[in-house]
Amino acid sequence: MAKKKPSAAKAKAKAEKKARTAQKVEKKEKKKSGKSKLADEEDDNQDLEGILDQMRREWEEAHRVTEELVEGPPSRRANATFTASPDGNYIWAIGGEFFSDDGKAYFYNDVFRYSPEKDEWRKFVSPTCPGPRSAHAVVATSAGGGKLFLFGGEFSSLYQNSFHHYRDFWYFDISTQSWDRIDTKTRPTARSGHRMAIWKHYIVLFGGFYDPGYTTNYLNDLWLFDIQEYEWKQIVMKDNERKPSPRSGFSFLPTPEGIILHGGYCKEYSKGKRPIGVMLDDTWFLKLSLNPEADPKADPLTLKWERRKRPSTAFAPSLRSGCTMTLWAAKGMGIMFGGVTDEDKHEETLESMFHNDLYGYQMSGNGRWVSLLLKKPKQERGKKKAVQNVPVKQKVGREDGDYEEYEDEDEVGNPTMAYSYDIPPKTQKLEEAPAQPEVDPNDPVLTTPAPRYNAMLAVLRNTLYIYGGIFERGSKEYTLDDFYALHLDKMDKYVCLKKSDVAIPVEGEEESSSDEDDRDDEEDEEDGERSDGGDVPDSVEQEPVEAEEEVEAKKEGGSFVEQDLRAKATQFLGVSKDAARSPEDVISTPLPGETLAMFYARSREHWTQKAYGTSDNRGKLLRRDGFALAEERYAEYKPILEEVERILMEAGLDEEEMKRSATGSGKTSVGQSRNRR
Repeated sequence: MAKKKPSAAKAKAKAEKKARTAQKVEKKEKKKSGKSKLADEEDDNQDLEGILDQMRREWEEAHRVTEELVEGPPSRRANATFTASPDGNYIWAIGGEFFSDDGKAYFYNDVFRYSPEKDEWRKFVSPTCPGPRSAHAVVATSAGGGKLFLFGGEFSSLYQNSFHHYRDFWYFDISTQSWDRIDTKTRPTARSGHRMAIWKHYIVLFGGFYDPGYTTNYLNDLWLFDIQEYEWKQIVMKDNERKPSPRSGFSFLPTPEGIILHGGYCKEYSKGKRPIGVMLDDTWFLKLSLNPEADPKADPLTLKWERRKRPSTAFAPSLRSGCTMTLWAAKGMGIMFGGVTDEDKHEETLESMFHNDLYGYQMSGNGRWVSLLLKKPKQERGKKKAVQNVPVKQKVGREDGDYEEYEDEDEVGNPTMAYSYDIPPKTQKLEEAPAQPEVDPNDPVLTTPAPRYNAMLAVLRNTLYIYGGIFERGSKEYTLDDFYALHLDKMDKYVCLKKSDVAIPVEGEEESSSDEDDRDDEEDEEDGERSDGGDVPDSVEQEPVEAEEEVEAKKEGGSFVEQDLRAKATQFLGVSKDAARSPEDVISTPLPGETLAMFYARSREHWTQKAYGTSDNRGKLLRRDGFALAEERYAEYKPILEEVERILMEAGLDEEEMKRSATGSGKTSVGQSRNRR
């Protein structure tokens, strides 16, 4: 019997059932698969977070900054940078170098911050930072929370067997106190002694030098770094356009219209001759203009060098180097302190004079120099008048006509001394009155820092800060570590924030002491011969000697006045060679063979300062008063100087040797200093 075929309806139902079963199995598998995938994604996310956290920890460790409160300014160093903070009342000191007495060179890469409000220094150390260096350049900008940009500099091995110039570019983030390097394909060449300035959103770099070891190559190329685009661009001038000559160590100050360049230093090389150092005192203005509406294909920035004529004012500083100006932004003025003037005339040495005067350069218009002189406080003048006008007692009832001393108080409460006499004023014994000191201990000039060059300067608001610098005596170089402040809006006095710990021996001290010992021994021997060798007392024996001198003087047609002049001239020679004399005494004393014009040209600032304290005149009248003081001083010394010249001519000295023999006039013979580059 044949089987019945299943109906179509049953076959369809069976197929649907299988399909539903397959779908359920597929859903279960998908559900399992989804859970597994979700777990894998969660695991992957956990790994990524761990990676990022690890990377963050590594970056923080590499950029970890340690902050330390330190005592006083940085250690002794030269050619560091001293930069006023663009935001906040701080000064940043970076890098520098120090050469020890045993000839070792030490270079630094630490960062210091000075807070005037707290009078405290803090040191910041970061693992990622520029290498140790000196003679680099730093500028500050308030963009991005405040940054310090650093380029270039130099470094040498401990004993200066090898030498290296940098061409790396860094910025220091003031908010985080951390360093970051900026690497660009195009950038300036390696150099030192260059300068940078900020103008709008551009960093302008000019000049410097590169020393491969056998010669010093000076540069005068011009570069711009766009802070917005983070790229360097070299500005190439046309052949017929004027531009400053190659140089280093110059002043470079920004103005709203451009940048002022003044002075600097370079060396002239002639075949077969030794290089000669050249001090520069020319002034240039880099005129900058930005046209935002210019053609997008064209450069919106235009630049042009303009040479400024030397001002005719008499307040311009003398020729010098090592005196880079800092910006007093509130007054649109550059501030210059100190410097060194070299006379490079000898084959192996140069003679140098160090300065501690202060100048201002008003940058507006065609530029003008002003001599910044300290003002004597008004109360000091009033105090002097009070002392001079102290009321005098009339009769004191003493029969011997002597005076009686008593104490009184002036109007400011300070004790003063007054005297009363029984005798008429015309016959008073003036020699018994108390001696008035020649130097006023309250004279603000006495607070002026010692002469130096390469001092580090910065102006915060209206206060100038001066740190360190270099002084030379003989062939030895001294790096200073003193720290001063001066309120430029008051010009009352320098405030010493930290005294120098550097001991500079007096030149020829050992030699002079040994000479004195020898003279003492000779005198002792002569005294011994007189006391032991004869029966005649010393007082009797000296009388014929004096008579013989008198007769000898008369035979030569001389007089006791001439003999006294010769003695004063001899004494002048001895005193003028004393290196322990104060700088003020040296500058205010004329030299043998020096004319009045030469003497005034050398000591003009000194006499102007003197006249400023005693005269109400200003400008040309003040200079006239200063010249009168110099003329009076010159006339006082003229007879002695003429006698000194006769003594030196008898010794066979020419005019140049005369000047060097009579006095060093603040000059020191030194070898070619590496800081004069």
